[in-house]
Amino acid sequence: MDKRLLDILCCPVSKTPIRPATRSELDSINRTVAAGQLVTVAGTPVTAKVAEALITVDRKVVYRVEDGIPVMLPEEGIGTLQIADFPHE
Repeated sequence: MDKRLLDILCCPVSKTPIRPATRSELDSINRTVAAGQLVTVAGTPVTAKVAEALITVDRKVVYRVEDGIPVMLPEEGIGTLQIADFPHE
């Protein structure tokens, strides 16, 4: 993802800066997806594997990136507290 775009994007709710999710974060997300236990802030089940994502720097909310386009809608955010093995450090 373009560094200039990352510099201007932020969480639409908290205005917290974002960064690309790491491989270990994506792995944790996808284990929870595979278990059928991941939902968006709006309560919609996440059923597709997440290949790329952006995460707030406080590690509280994840936003998927689909076909290179960040899905930064408030209702599409994914709270990390529901991911049991999410790396919080």
